[in-house]
Amino acid sequence: MRRQTPLMIFLALVVACPAALAGDYASKQRQNRRVAAAWKAQHADVKATFRAADAAWPPRGVFLRSFKSEGQLELWAEPKTGERLVRVKTFPICASSGVLGPKERSGDGQVPEGFYRIDRFNPWSSYHLSLGLDYPNAVDRARAAGRPPGGDIFIHGDCVTIGCIPLQDDPIEWLYVAMVLARDGGQRRIPVHVFPCRFDTTSCSRALSTASKGDAELTAFWTTLEEGYDAFRATGRVPRTQASKSGYTITRR
Repeated sequence: MRRQTPLMIFLALVVACPAALAGDYASKQRQNRRVAAAWKAQHADVKATFRAADAAWPPRGVFLRSFKSEGQLELWAEPKTGERLVRVKTFPICASSGVLGPKERSGDGQVPEGFYRIDRFNPWSSYHLSLGLDYPNAVDRARAAGRPPGGDIFIHGDCVTIGCIPLQDDPIEWLYVAMVLARDGGQRRIPVHVFPCRFDTTSCSRALSTASKGDAELTAFWTTLEEGYDAFRATGRVPRTQASKSGYTITRR
């Protein structure tokens, strides 16, 4: 999704600068009128929901998982006590584009699949509020095979998409506030795992078998994503992932 002026992107990158001190980030974000309004509307419920989930407050160790086929985005976070992350909230993804399978080039309308992180907060978004993913990574660039891989992939509001992960405006406000709080607490890396579907379901197996149509390379790619999916299910911790031109390397924590 584009329609974001160079000035908007520049300002978003400035606000997202890693040099911002923990405890200062939220106050800077709240200087924006949209964030201030979202904070007023959502902060109390964000706090109540984290506490009801027995998650740490203020938020820490937040982690997002997106499922294309099911149209869901999950928010996980560090527990108040214990080791395994707890699921705090599930958001409905309100629109979709493309088919199952990774994004391969600019303009293909595909939602990326893979292991990413939030690399920018954009309160000036053309789509209400948005959280940018660090697409393309080394795996995506290799898959593009010399073609422009595209970019500007966001989790955003306004419920429209040609390759992003869209939410309604109320949920994106809620999520944006939670992510700002985590960033404000010092979490500099917020991982986002985007899967074609929930690998441990029979419906997912059938969908992938149909979508791959015997494509060995695509099947191998999904097998690697499933390894990351299974690692989180087994340990309750976000696995370490490393992207290279040869694929992902996944290490359980």
